[in-house]
Amino acid sequence: MSFLRRRILPLLAASAIALTSVPAGAETLMEALGMAYQNNSSLNLSRAGVRVTDEDVAIAKSGLRPRIQGTGSFSIENREGDEIRAGRFGISLRQPIFDGFQTHNNVRAAEAQVRAAVAGLRNEELNTLFDAADTYMTVIRDRRIAALREQNLEFLQEQVRAARSRLEVGEGTRTDLAQAEASRQAAQAQLSAARAAVEASEAQYRQLVGQEPGALQMPSPLTSLLPSSLDQALAIGLAEHPAIAGREHEVDAAAFAVKSAEGALLPNVSANASVERSYTDPTTTPGADNTTDSATIGLSLTVPIYQGGETSARVRRSKESLGRARINVDVSRDQVRNAVTSAWAQYRAAVESVAANRETVSAAQLALEGVIEERNVGQRTTLDVLDAQEDVINAQIDLATAQSNVVSASYAIASAIGRLSSSRLGLNVASYKPEEHYNAVKDKWFGLRTPDGR
Repeated sequence: MSFLRRRILPLLAASAIALTSVPAGAETLMEALGMAYQNNSSLNLSRAGVRVTDEDVAIAKSGLRPRIQGTGSFSIENREGDEIRAGRFGISLRQPIFDGFQTHNNVRAAEAQVRAAVAGLRNEELNTLFDAADTYMTVIRDRRIAALREQNLEFLQEQVRAARSRLEVGEGTRTDLAQAEASRQAAQAQLSAARAAVEASEAQYRQLVGQEPGALQMPSPLTSLLPSSLDQALAIGLAEHPAIAGREHEVDAAAFAVKSAEGALLPNVSANASVERSYTDPTTTPGADNTTDSATIGLSLTVPIYQGGETSARVRRSKESLGRARINVDVSRDQVRNAVTSAWAQYRAAVESVAANRETVSAAQLALEGVIEERNVGQRTTLDVLDAQEDVINAQIDLATAQSNVVSASYAIASAIGRLSSSRLGLNVASYKPEEHYNAVKDKWFGLRTPDGR
C-alpha cells in the first residue's frame, strides 16, 4: 500500500494554461477519473482485500464463543463367537471463560488491521486517480506531439520538392536536396515513433480507465486542492496522508499482538458440558438394560509452565515486529515529506517553463519565416531552413510537454498531500464505503453467505 511505487512529477501548476480547441462532446478528465474510480481492476482488487481483512475481526471474536459438537461411534466386536454391537452418541459444549486476554487483544489487533487496510485502500485510490490523470494528460501530449511530427513531415516534404525544383533550374545543389531528403526521412522515423507512443499511452489509458480514450478535453490545473505554501503542504501531508495513517494503525495492531502473545503465559479457564448415550446390542445380553445415559459438567483450568521456549520466542518476535512497525511510520513520514518538498521545489520552474516555451515557439516561428525569406534571395542555405524548422518543432513539443506536465503536477501534489479523492474532486460516482461490509460481518455468529449474497 505504499505510495512510493507511484511516481510524483516534479512540476506544480500555479496558473491556467492555454487550452486547445476541443470538439463537442469531448471526454473530460473528471469523467475519466470517475470511470477509473469505478472500473479500475487494481482498485477493485484492493477493495476485495479490505473485505477479506474484515473477516479477521469475526474470527478473532470467536475465541471466547462456545464450541458445540456432536460425537458418535459404532463398533462390531466378535467375542468367542458372539457378535457384540455397541454405539455411543452425544453432544458436548466447551465455553472458554478466560484465555489470558488473548481474544481481547486479538480482536483489538484485527480491528487495527482493518483500519490499516482501509487506509491502504485510500492510498490505492490516491494512486489510481493520480495515475489516471497522468495517463489522461500523457495521451493528450502524445497525440499533440504526433500531430506536430506529422506537420513537420509535411513541411519537410515541401522542402524536398522545393530543393528538387531549384536543382532542376540550376539554383540549388545536390547537397541541398540530400540534406532536405535526410531531414524528411528522419521526420518520418520520428512520426512513426510518436504514433507508437500514442498507442502505448492509449493502452495504458484503457488499463487504468477501463475504456478507449475518445476525444480528450484539455483540463485546467487542479489549483483548488493545492495549499498556499510549502509549509502548509507539508503539514497537510504529514497529518492526512493515508500511507502514514496506515502505518500508525499497523503499530497499534503490533502492540496488541505483543499483549496477545504474552497472554499465552497466563492460565486458561473454560467450562465444559456433555450429554451422551451408549448402548450394547440387547441380543447379546438378554434381559439386561443395555442403554446408558450420562451427563457431565465442570470447569477446566490449564496453567502453562514450560512450552519448550516457543511462547517466549513468539513474544520476542512480536516485540521486534512492533519495533519494525514504529520505524516504518518514520519511513513513511520521510517519504511523504520528500515527495511534497521535491514537487513544491519545482513550482516556479513549472510556471516559467510554460511561459518560456510559449515565447520560444513564437521566436522560433518568426526566425523560420525570416530564414526562408533569406534563403529565397540567396542569403541562407537549405540547411539553415532545416535547422530553423527543427528549432520550431522542438519548441512546440517542449510547450506541449510542459502544458501536460503542469496539469499532471497539480494532481501529483494533491496526491502527495493525501487530498486526491472522489469526494474532494466532486466525481459523479457513488463513493465506495468499506465500513458497510465491515459492519455487516464483524459480529456475525454464523452464516456462509457473504453480504452480497455469494
